[in-house]
Amino acid sequence: MTRVADDAILTQSDAETEAIGAQLGARLGAGARVLLYGELGAGKTAFVRGLAQGLGIDPDDVSSPTFTLVQEYRGGRLPLFHVDLYRLASGEVDDLGLDALAADGVLAIEWAERLPRPDAGAIRVRLEHAGHDQRRIAIDPPPTAG
Repeated sequence: MTRVADDAILTQSDAETEAIGAQLGARLGAGARVLLYGELGAGKTAFVRGLAQGLGIDPDDVSSPTFTLVQEYRGGRLPLFHVDLYRLASGEVDDLGLDALAADGVLAIEWAERLPRPDAGAIRVRLEHAGHDQRRIAIDPPPTAG
């Protein structure tokens, strides 16, 4: 993995993408929200497997929640709630009760562009194809208060 000029990270494999997620997951506390952006196959679920590992959850338990909408993973220092909004319209998202989930653990949302409102306190992760197995990952932390 290499850092590129615009503070993004270029990974060469799913394992490297997971490693970046694990580094972030190790630093997250209860109430953290991670919004994931990227087209199909960009590595969003691989990144969430890394988040799980960073939280002490078995990354092999993580699968894409496309058809179940929300997966819950426990067994680490905090629960991880993995949400996939791909099949939902923006107006349907409020019915999921995401705010309540976020309070008890870490919330990772794939296809976050479908959220009905911006979430100023969330970490934004943008994943892009960069050729072959490479992924470009940019992580934007939430703005600091004050």
